[in-house]
Amino acid sequence: MVGQQQKDQAEKWFKDLRDRICKEFETLETDHLKLFPINDMAPKRFEKKSSTRETGDKRDGGGGVMATLKGGRIFEKVGVNVSAVYGDLAPEAQKSITARKSIPELKDDPRFWASGISLVAHMRNPLTPAIHLNTRMFWTPHAWWFGGGTDLNPSIENDEDTTFFHQTLKKKCDDHNQNYYEKFKSWADEYFFIPHRKVARGVGGIFFDDLCTGNWEKDFSFTKDVGEAFLEAYIPIVKKHYSKDWTPEHKKIQEQKRGLYAEFNLVYDRGTKFGLQTGHNIDAVLMSLPPTAEWF
Repeated sequence: MVGQQQKDQAEKWFKDLRDRICKEFETLETDHLKLFPINDMAPKRFEKKSSTRETGDKRDGGGGVMATLKGGRIFEKVGVNVSAVYGDLAPEAQKSITARKSIPELKDDPRFWASGISLVAHMRNPLTPAIHLNTRMFWTPHAWWFGGGTDLNPSIENDEDTTFFHQTLKKKCDDHNQNYYEKFKSWADEYFFIPHRKVARGVGGIFFDDLCTGNWEKDFSFTKDVGEAFLEAYIPIVKKHYSKDWTPEHKKIQEQKRGLYAEFNLVYDRGTKFGLQTGHNIDAVLMSLPPTAEWF
């Protein structure tokens, strides 16, 4: 039975992963200063801000912490959010869940609890790809499950980066189930697609939702390894590109790619929709939007 102990474990893991990622990113900012001085631009640090969930219903509660780094030498804008929220699901969110899962209608008992980590990094150097990571645990009285994924979003595609990123994800997936990588890669290709533009958001990754094998420890272990894979797959790519020279044309391409990214997150992203439906902090929900963008 999944109860408070499991919820506490998941919430703690998401916070620990946030701290590790922030430390790694701040180290990159500092190392860049040592190797490649840029005028008087000092390396940036994450600023943390707490947020609370306010819906007007006393049964709803929880919140999170936004960790943001802006205007850095490497990271033009990064947001790493962790949250744990609970209460009664709004009717729209109930319909979304019951449509995907064979569980009783939630209107009779709409309680929920959810915790997770969400990260988006937009890079200063257009040759360094943007990145997204999200993992979460969701609970209702009828069911629990994990979801999330990570995908790479280069402005200028690099085949070596794409291969390395996917190989790292595949290895982690294979450690748990030989079918996971192909299944979750296909899911990512379908999910991270912009129908009205008929283009993919990036070069893919993995995406999964409604993961519940019945073995909480097993599914939680896989979810944790998705976070580990993110660090192993992305940090080397950043180090490979962050000192390279780039041109105004590269920057223009990056701005246009950011426009596509913004369109996807505002129109199709499940996390954005859920955050708005459940009354979460608006700044946290829209943290993924790029600092600047351009449209064709």
